[in-house]
Order: sequence, then structure tokens, then C-alpha cells
Amino acid sequence: MQQLKLFATAAFGVESVVARELKRLGYQDTHTDNGRIFFTGNYEAICRANIWLRSAGRVYVFIGKFEARTFDALFEGTKALPWEEWLPKDAQFPVTGNCVKSTLMSISDCQAIIKKAVVERLKKVYGLEVFPETGPRYRIEFNLLNDVATLAIDTSGDSLHKRGYRTLAYTAPMKESLAAALLMISRWSPGRPLIDPFCGSGTIPIEAAMMARNIAPGLERDFDSQSWPIIPKTVWYRALDEARSLIKPPDGERIIQGYDINPEAISIAQYHARQAGVQDSIHLQIRDVADLSSKYKYGFIVTNPPYGERIGEKKENARLYRTMGEVFRRLDTWSFYILNADPQFERFFGKKADKNRKLFNGGLLCYYYQYFGPKPPRSEKTDASGGPEGEE
Repeated sequence: MQQLKLFATAAFGVESVVARELKRLGYQDTHTDNGRIFFTGNYEAICRANIWLRSAGRVYVFIGKFEARTFDALFEGTKALPWEEWLPKDAQFPVTGNCVKSTLMSISDCQAIIKKAVVERLKKVYGLEVFPETGPRYRIEFNLLNDVATLAIDTSGDSLHKRGYRTLAYTAPMKESLAAALLMISRWSPGRPLIDPFCGSGTIPIEAAMMARNIAPGLERDFDSQSWPIIPKTVWYRALDEARSLIKPPDGERIIQGYDINPEAISIAQYHARQAGVQDSIHLQIRDVADLSSKYKYGFIVTNPPYGERIGEKKENARLYRTMGEVFRRLDTWSFYILNADPQFERFFGKKADKNRKLFNGGLLCYYYQYFGPKPPRSEKTDASGGPEGEE
């Protein structure tokens, strides 16, 4: 089967997580470039990457790369690429993209020129003057960076963070892909106790439960490339059957727990857990962080506590972070992983993090503060197996 050049996109700070996911899927030849993690694979790789990647944005087929300092160069470079290998005569092919630090900075002009160039190429191949665009969607995306154009076709459609289970709105929800990345950056593994004391609509505990049950995040949604005639339906069926066969049953003990002081948040979280099929794997409850405790000696807190820019919010949050510090210190054998946008968080919390990492949540620069607890005895550790190839 033909080897293709593919790439998955990742948010800032999450590139290494996506690269690790791809390697666990069996795609070892990865390299990262400007938020894109390149890998090679066949048609099956398109299916499996879309179905299994938890922390990526989208999966693309790489079409070409060339220098483009003028609109003529952009047109000719685009026209020279083999679009007919992917786009049938009835393809819908909208063009989107961005321009950064380049001579050509008008996105709308670049869109129009790339669209025209693809049409000119396909005219010669199909002998048509007008293309109906009534068939499957092939979203062409361009990236102009430092006068170099990269063109690709989106295989995913909707962003991969949209698993399909989160259907009810709640204030400032975290993307599912970021929640999964936070869990994978932490040392948490399935079988270890996990608490999110500010769970909101339940994204972190639900993602953890899906990881624990080895439920592929893309199993219950559709992708644009599912309707592409170039990828045999049997390839998709095989990838989906593989994912379904690897789902693990609930272990019976709800060691993944989510708490929130807001009753509406817990109600929404319970609904989303049912939608995701993990309601039997999570304990969700109304609880103030001041009352946090656990019967488990070792465990993990992975959470995203409130933060705000207004003066009143800052004062209230400072008090909250002090409370967190007092409460968390009682769990002195636990590890804490806290995403927060307040640069003074460590001071209020009362302890400097062992490590921090810059991440973006909803476009807002945050720090992922990591506090490492002691390692539990070997008898209390469990294997973090999962994924089709077995995750580490």
C-alpha cells in the first residue's frame, strides 16, 4: 500500500505529547516542525490516527511545500502539485489558511489564488470548465511562513477535540484534547487514583476514564476522509473494529473522581459521562475543595482551577489558591498537576512547583504547575496499557 506523508497538528506545548501518541500507534519516523508532527503511513494510518489521537488538533495529508514571495509563485507552485491524486471531479475543496512573517500577508487573496490554481490543474485532468463541488469535502489548508508555502488536505473535518460526548454548554470549558494532554504530561496512568476538584463539566475525569477503558476518542464521530473514494471502506471498517475490540470493561472501583462546588456543573458532568459511556468509571459529586480528602494514600490531582483578570476575581482566586495549598499539603504523598494563568499562583499556593510548562487554554497563556509526590511501592503501581499497540 502507498506510503503517504502525513502530519498531525498540536497546540503550543503539546507537540511532544502528540509525537509520543503517534509512536505508540506504531509510526516511529516522526519529526516536529511549527506545531506539525510529520509521520509516514498508508491509508490505514489516516484512519487510525483520526480514531486514536487524543491530544492532536487534526490529521492532514501533506501535498507540497515551496517558496512563494509573489502571487505568481504561489499560483504556479500550487498548480504544479498533484491535486488529482486526491480530488475527484465532484470534490468540494474550500481553501483556508494563514500567513505569518511573509511577503504575502492577505489571507483572502492567497485563498483565491490557491483555489484558482487547483481549478486550473484539475481542468486539464478532468476536461471540465466548471466543477460542481457536490461530492466529499477536501478542505485545503495553506500555511505561509517566512515566504514558504505548505499545502495540505485536512482528513479530519471537525477538530479532533470534538469527541461527540460534550453536548451541553458550560462556562469556559477546556478542550478535550488539552485535558487528555494534561493527563499524559502528568505521570498518571490508568489504575491510579485521580481527582479533579474543579471538574466543571467533567472533561478531565471523562478523558481519564476513556483512557482507563481504552476507548478511542474518535470512535463515535465522523471524519471528512471517511467519504473519500480513494480510501477503501474496508480500511475504515477494520480500523473501527480494532478500536471497538480493544475497549476494556469498567474495573468496578471508581478511582477517577470529579468534584465541583456548582451543582449545575456536576449535573452536566454526569450527563457527559453517560454520553461518553464511562459513567460507571467515574465518581462525580458536589464538594468544596476545602473539604477534599481521599482514602487512598497515593494518587494524582489534575485540575484547572478558576482564574480571572478582574480585580475582584484576582483577590477571590488568591484566597482559593491559599486554601488549595493548605488542603493539598494534607495529601502529602499525592502528586499535583495544576493548570493556571495566574503568574502568582505558586506564591499563593505556598510552594514552588517542581516543574512547569507553558500551555495555552482558550488562547490564554497558562502554566502547568507540576508537583511530584513520592513513588508508591511497586505493589501499588499498575500498567498504563492502552491503545492498539499498548501505551507506556
